[in-house]
Amino acid sequence: QVQLVESGGGLVQAGDSQRLSCVASGRTFNIYAMGWFRQAPGKEREFLATIHLSSGSAYYADSVKGRFTISRDNDENTEYLQMNRLKPEDTAVYYCAAMSGYRGSVYYPQSYNDWGQGTQVTVSS
Repeated sequence: QVQLVESGGGLVQAGDSQRLSCVASGRTFNIYAMGWFRQAPGKEREFLATIHLSSGSAYYADSVKGRFTISRDNDENTEYLQMNRLKPEDTAVYYCAAMSGYRGSVYYPQSYNDWGQGTQVTVSS
C-alpha cells in the first residue's frame, strides 16, 4: 500500500494561484503513475492530470490544460499540482492518487489503488 497526504488547499479569489502537494510513503517502488483528481458536490470524480513515472510524461484534462501543471520532486517523494488562473468552477475537493503496477487507463479513477484524504480548494469570484 501507498500512503498519500495532500496539502495546500484553501480559499482563493478567481484568477489567483495555488499549489497542492502530495507526499507518498510506504510501498512506493512499484508506482506506475500518480495523478490528481477532483470532486465537486453532486458530481463524479474528475480526472485532472497524471504523470507516468517511467517516462516522466504528463497528461492533462482539457478543462485544466494550460492552467495546471503536475510535477514531481523525486528527492522528497512529493507530487505537486500548480494551479494558475483559478476559476470558481475549479472549486472542489482535490485528491492525489497512486497506481501501483499497471491497472488500466490513467484517466479513470478505478485504475488507481491508493488515494489521499483530499484537500478543499474554494475559488470565489
